[in-house]
Amino acid sequence: MKKKKKKKHEIAIAHIKATFNNTLVTITDERGNVVARSSGGSCGFKGARKSTPYAGERATKDVIKKAGFYKFRVIIKGTGPGRESALRAFKSRVIRLQSITDKNSISHNGCRPPKRRRV
Repeated sequence: MKKKKKKKHEIAIAHIKATFNNTLVTITDERGNVVARSSGGSCGFKGARKSTPYAGERATKDVIKKAGFYKFRVIIKGTGPGRESALRAFKSRVIRLQSITDKNSISHNGCRPPKRRRV
């Protein structure tokens, strides 16, 4: 089996999705093809431990090691507990961080509330 060549010249895009149950980290190339992915669950954490900051950090370190890139753009989604620790792991491990983007959806007034209850 041939060994994969690691591309050192391209910029990778790291997508971090931090939910309240897990932290998902995916690394894609510039075209959007998935290169490597990891999560708190795939690092061996089960149940409530998947949502801890430590699990998010471990998933991030795992995916950086798998990817083999050294220039990254980071896109963060969600408000889970692994959000800040995953970003901290990127800052400590990556040689060049091009940009950090927050893609949280902001509600613009939301849905109409239910009508008032009459008793």
